[in-house]
Amino acid sequence: MTLMPTVVEPEARGDERGALLSYLDAQRGGLRRAVYGLTHEQATSTPTPSVLSVAGLLKHVSVGEQDWITMMSGHPADPRDPAARRRWEGSFALGPDETVPGVLVLSDEVARRTEEIVRALPSLDETFDQPPAPWDPGGTRSWRWGLLHLIEEAARHAGHADIIREAVDGKGAFQLVFETGAAPEPDWSMLDQ
Repeated sequence: MTLMPTVVEPEARGDERGALLSYLDAQRGGLRRAVYGLTHEQATSTPTPSVLSVAGLLKHVSVGEQDWITMMSGHPADPRDPAARRRWEGSFALGPDETVPGVLVLSDEVARRTEEIVRALPSLDETFDQPPAPWDPGGTRSWRWGLLHLIEEAARHAGHADIIREAVDGKGAFQLVFETGAAPEPDWSMLDQ
């Protein structure tokens, strides 16, 4: 399992796209850690009043990012297309032939593609047209706005995953950070000085 950072390193002077990609990566890491060490049954279980599972959230964020990057690159899906709607609706849970390792591979592939495309942009001021959706009128947006939206969505769902994971086996986000080696356990004694 590829672990992702928990802390965003300070921005290199002028590397705005690097900073935004790092924040997105840190949020993806929270989602990936939420499935760490779980069986398929645990990762796909829905132990809260929600219909969401940690594996479903990881898939949803990966599929959502993939669709957004495709749309931002000038190839939007028609939201009225029944296949596009089924893809979005099906992104919240693993299908019968899908596995957690498979969704982790999808997450890695989407992250790599996003980074390649964003790094190749002449500027984050480049624009794309966002089609309207029931919750958003759409319009012309900058790639900067698009990346901030992806960070917002990943962070929102990483928080959901934290709660669901705690309901599965009691492990919280920080425990998983230390357990996976994404960050060393802090020396709490420094606070006593």
